[in-house]
Amino acid sequence: MDKLLIQGGIRLSGEIRIAGAKNSALPILAATLLTTDTVQVRNLPHLYDITTMLELLGCMGIEHVVDAKLNVDISSSSIKHCSAPYDLVKTMRASILVLGPLLAHFGKAEVALPGGCAIGSRPVNLHISALQKMGADIVVEDGYIKASVDGRLKGCHIFMDMCTVTGTENILMAATLAIGQTVIENAAREPEVVDLANCLIAMGADIKGAGTDTIVINGKDRLHGCSYAVMPDRIETGTYLIAAAATRGRIKCKDTRPDTLDAVLSKLQEAGADISVGEDWIELDMHGRRPKAVSVRTAPYPAFPTDMQAQFTALNAIATGTGSIIETVFENRFMHVQEMNRMGANMVVQGNTVIVTGVPVLKGAPVMATDLRASASLVIAGLVGDNETLIDRIYHIDRGYECIEEKMQSLGAIIRRIHS
Repeated sequence: MDKLLIQGGIRLSGEIRIAGAKNSALPILAATLLTTDTVQVRNLPHLYDITTMLELLGCMGIEHVVDAKLNVDISSSSIKHCSAPYDLVKTMRASILVLGPLLAHFGKAEVALPGGCAIGSRPVNLHISALQKMGADIVVEDGYIKASVDGRLKGCHIFMDMCTVTGTENILMAATLAIGQTVIENAAREPEVVDLANCLIAMGADIKGAGTDTIVINGKDRLHGCSYAVMPDRIETGTYLIAAAATRGRIKCKDTRPDTLDAVLSKLQEAGADISVGEDWIELDMHGRRPKAVSVRTAPYPAFPTDMQAQFTALNAIATGTGSIIETVFENRFMHVQEMNRMGANMVVQGNTVIVTGVPVLKGAPVMATDLRASASLVIAGLVGDNETLIDRIYHIDRGYECIEEKMQSLGAIIRRIHS
């Protein structure tokens, strides 16, 4: 199992290019199921989850061709069956995104329940009840969601009990081929939802209101192919900005979207960072200063993103003062805290809040990654440690960060991958 070895104490400095957004790319790949024409997806990040989604499409008989520029051409005309097996779904929760498109286009779908969760704890049930409202027959048995529809799905009014990104995306895709109008209320407003909607519009869909809490979709008889570039990854951007801030360094992130990061940039300025932005770049400079502690509260977009919470916890670990981090989106998302405390951090968890009192320096130690964003925060902690940090289970990092060690090395970090 691969590990990352980091020698801390180096100020990051330099420029990096931001990859395409994983959380946009996955639903856009699922959306290729809505047409038998060829859809070209550009700016895909080179990540394990993307490979898994292409493998999932492949196991249904769908062929894809990668060109010299790493653009992927996909056509669902070669589909042999509409089943997403547990072996693939268990490694990636986003596999549930094929449910809506399969049902809307092919009239049937069989998708394994995502691994490691009871159906009520994350809103898979919301996907199911919304599709049932659109006329689908759905049973959950033997660990599979088995869905079919007689003819086509029918547009209707759907109120999401809980603001869910994948739920919004699944219903949005299904509604593009439904008969009549679908209105999704309490829809997720994330930029990745807007990106998916823009791709669907490029495929001929009629969608209004993406980016607001009410999305209106007028169903079409068919969608067509298109060529679409995935938006830049705002979470990757934020992670590198925080890494530079924590190490008192400077960075320029290119090929990114500053307009998707307002909440994160304002917190970095509060921490003492000097920030300037252009249309597709963000520059951060700490001028060698130690960051100031900030308090954040996670909430759905446009508020502070839960996927940046762990990274700010790492920043607060070595900041001046005390900051509180309140997590309102996911339970059990402080697993990185005990690992950082082993490195000398001063953090106390109280329910859904962690109180962080900054210390001048962390001590390198062997630590273990528990999830994708927690592992990114351990990399940041390792960069500000005063000796070596060894991070185990970094397959979590590879799910969401393209070439993290090469990008960190280009900024001056002493970091390398160890194959064990």
